[in-house]
Amino acid sequence: MKLLVVGSVAFDAIETPFGKTDKILGGAATYIGITSSILGVKSGIVSVVGGDFPQEHLDMFTGREVNIEGIEIIKEGKTFFWSGRYHNDLNTRDTLATEVNVLENFDPKIPDSMQDAEILLLGNLHPGVQLSVLEKMNNRPKLVILDTMNFWMDCAWDILMEMIAKTDVITINDEEARQLSGEYSLVKAAKKIHAMGPEYVIIKKGEHGALLFHDQKVFAIPALPLEEVFDPTGAGDTFAGGFAAYLAKKGKFDFDTMKSALIVGSAMASFTVEKFGTERIEEVNESDMFTRLRQFKELTTFDVELQ
Repeated sequence: MKLLVVGSVAFDAIETPFGKTDKILGGAATYIGITSSILGVKSGIVSVVGGDFPQEHLDMFTGREVNIEGIEIIKEGKTFFWSGRYHNDLNTRDTLATEVNVLENFDPKIPDSMQDAEILLLGNLHPGVQLSVLEKMNNRPKLVILDTMNFWMDCAWDILMEMIAKTDVITINDEEARQLSGEYSLVKAAKKIHAMGPEYVIIKKGEHGALLFHDQKVFAIPALPLEEVFDPTGAGDTFAGGFAAYLAKKGKFDFDTMKSALIVGSAMASFTVEKFGTERIEEVNESDMFTRLRQFKELTTFDVELQ
């Protein structure tokens, strides 16, 4: 199955307790595109960049067989830029700069070559932009996956609710789930969000793993304990990329396949945090992925004798 990704291709400047970077490659669609290529899935990116975006980054995508026909280049504009500083726990961060630049007037253009994509992954953008993508597709994809954040809950509630109602799978973190639902209990929160439209609700809990809700079923996975965590930027996007790409590879959207997809997403995200930006995930190959999946299996498989 083809995977269509709509999201940011951007620059980041990151500071953590372990070091800092100048402008480096970032953006949700970037992490998702790289991750899908590792799983051997045909994907295409719809995004916008400025004339300052290096050709070498575009070449990296094409080298991974990621379709970039949908990446618009506005030569006189500048690429979206975000700068942030993480605290010692790496769970909280301060935004130092946000330059929206060409993303401010982003009007997604879906190339003909990706109109038949069966899975649509909408990265964290204004819900009005996300809705416009659905309207521009000749046929509704078989699966629509939505990522959003609390900022849109604060400033674009009504249109966000409209977008969520058209979504099959929503992926948000625990804080966002509580804000969206008004419930502190994540089980109650998931039920309320499910009633808004999505058949599947994924709640990410950072270093504490993730939860998958469907109907009355719940599936929980831990995060893989790592010796070194350098930079959590992009981990959530890599998670979404691994999740969506696995579903595209299997061509099935039932609960058991979703459970496996959740594990693949978590495994891929565990690579991203090991170095700054996309550096680590760009090094990963299929063999690395299978090795880490085996680690996940050992972490979560056990026998209990009840006597």
